[in-house]
Amino acid sequence: MANSTIKSARRVIEIMEFFDRKRRPLGLKEICEALDYPVSSGAAMLKSLMLLGYLEYDRTTRTYLPTMRIAVLGRWVADQLFNEFKMLPLMEDLRERTRETIILGTQSEIRAQYVHVLRSPQPLSYSAEPGSLRPLTRSGVGLALLSTKSDAEIDTLVYRSNYDEPNRSRRVALKDVMDKVATIRRQGYFFSRHLYTEGVGVIAMPLPVAPYNRTFVIALGGPVRRLEKNLSANLASMKRSIKAFLPAQPTI
Repeated sequence: MANSTIKSARRVIEIMEFFDRKRRPLGLKEICEALDYPVSSGAAMLKSLMLLGYLEYDRTTRTYLPTMRIAVLGRWVADQLFNEFKMLPLMEDLRERTRETIILGTQSEIRAQYVHVLRSPQPLSYSAEPGSLRPLTRSGVGLALLSTKSDAEIDTLVYRSNYDEPNRSRRVALKDVMDKVATIRRQGYFFSRHLYTEGVGVIAMPLPVAPYNRTFVIALGGPVRRLEKNLSANLASMKRSIKAFLPAQPTI
């Protein structure tokens, strides 16, 4: 996937995501070493972002820091998702009820992307980073997202996913995907066991349509055995939290 993106655009996002992970001023050398950039290219990219007003530079410490322009960019999206649509309270409530890792996922082309993740407080837990990508056809969150599509759309997405997958053993048959989708549509959730990562399970449930017809999935991630043991209680908690915090119909 990385090779199909424009290098300069990808690097801008990688730099901002690196700042988000570190949450402190960063120097040129640290950024370039962490992201494997040539120093000359990294310096040019950071200077461009500074001139555009997205980074500030401290000459004393020779470090960069995102400006408030970054903080407000796209805030309206977060406001609608986490305030008007109450996604964050839902996730926090669900983590408190289940004590598992809570994942909010959406579609990104032929992949499912983890938009937001709340880590389980338990020592043995599923660790996932916001922004992580999973194949639509081979992940719990991805299959739950596919269940909200029409059969024709699923056919196209399976074809595109297989075309993009160089490893033949990871390509999936449309019938297998449709069988799983039928199960999700019938029971309202999908429980994946060892599907993407050995030992890890995900219970994924499609959410009501969000503003601007965006589709999201809420999921619990954790050790398969623990999720199996608490399946009924976890499903009840998911349904209770969704009903408490989300509208049945989109507000926009």
